[in-house]
Amino acid sequence: MTFSLRLTLTPLLLCGALAGPATAQDPFVLTSPAITEGGDLPTDLKCTRDGGDGLSPPLEWTGVPDGTASLALIMHHYPRDTVAGLDTPSQYWLLWNIPADTSSLPRGNPASLGDEGADKDEQTTGYTPPCSPAGARHEYTITLYALSGPADQLPASDDLGVDWEMMTQAIDDLVISSASISFWN
Repeated sequence: MTFSLRLTLTPLLLCGALAGPATAQDPFVLTSPAITEGGDLPTDLKCTRDGGDGLSPPLEWTGVPDGTASLALIMHHYPRDTVAGLDTPSQYWLLWNIPADTSSLPRGNPASLGDEGADKDEQTTGYTPPCSPAGARHEYTITLYALSGPADQLPASDDLGVDWEMMTQAIDDLVISSASISFWN
């Protein structure tokens, strides 16, 4: 049995060697011209109570994986006494149906790219600016997902009924890769 397996694999190995080395794709990276990874949220991006304008941060990305059909984005924060991977976080931005050829979202997403789910308080759709209580520091994470297909389980328009659980379940089997940036407020 081992002898037959070696004979079967040898031609495949030779074909791979003749084709040359595989080329690696650039890594999928999410950045922001306004936010430094692990840094503090600039005042102008905070909630209005804290002196900001409450608009979503500008985001840029590179290295979208081959085979990406659409992009989705989630911004979340785990409140005190919750555990990542065990508890449901607070959702600050749920955005899907972002065209795969998009490479950035400007501050405030003025073109309304994609479709948005419920805000943090599930009162409206869209972005919720961080507004941590006085004296508290919380970590927020924005994750961009490259999806192998459209998120068909989600509506094709903004929808207050889409929350963290619904969105993560809808994209779970579609994720090719993800890229994140975290900051403090």
